[in-house]
Amino acid sequence: MEKGLALLLLLSVLSFWSCNKSETITIASDCTWPPMEMIDANQEIVGFDIDLIKAVADEAGIEIVIKNTTWDGIFAGLSNNTYDGVISSVTITEDRKETMDFTIPYINAGQVLIVPKDSDALVLADLAGENVGAQIGTTGAFVIEDSASVLKNYDELGFAIEDLANGNLKAVVCDSPIAADYVLSNENYKAILKIVGEPFTEDYYGIAVKKGNTAFLNKLNAGIEAIIASGKRDELIDTWLR
Repeated sequence: MEKGLALLLLLSVLSFWSCNKSETITIASDCTWPPMEMIDANQEIVGFDIDLIKAVADEAGIEIVIKNTTWDGIFAGLSNNTYDGVISSVTITEDRKETMDFTIPYINAGQVLIVPKDSDALVLADLAGENVGAQIGTTGAFVIEDSASVLKNYDELGFAIEDLANGNLKAVVCDSPIAADYVLSNENYKAILKIVGEPFTEDYYGIAVKKGNTAFLNKLNAGIEAIIASGKRDELIDTWLR
């Protein structure tokens, strides 16, 4: 009886520990979008989104692992449970909301136009019939597709920027934080490219989760609200985007 009782107690303790130990959440990010998400010289994943999701996870009391994932498979991985969430400069759109859920917005990052320094174009409408580049599947690509310009898709935004610098495109459309990094901070481009005008869309970034994963979504929303209220989100904006 004593041995049986001891065994039952041990099993109860192990069961309690198993049910209450912290679960690790996998977050996917396409780390080719500086300064939002990128790989640094030490091969570490860094950037605004990366610091933000870490701060949100701390507030939400969850442990996360961030996995570098190519953009073209990132949402498929979310739907088939390869990842629990996606933070990768993902714009909240009505089309995307049909297949995934989003947190509350954590930043507004409107689309802007990048052109050569000697270009007279001020808005996308000035480039009717001209080749304009964007990363495939992004808001920038959707904007060009709905314009009179000719959309040229690229697997990575950096390839589009390089083609623009080499004279193969008339412009590139992308999110304003990423445009600022390429044009204002990159020694290879800041002397030959420029951003014209103001952001011409209101594009809010959110963290994507699998459709119907309400419990996880609520935790993330609480974390986002906390870091906005504390000023932590604004500190990250100052660090990475200004």
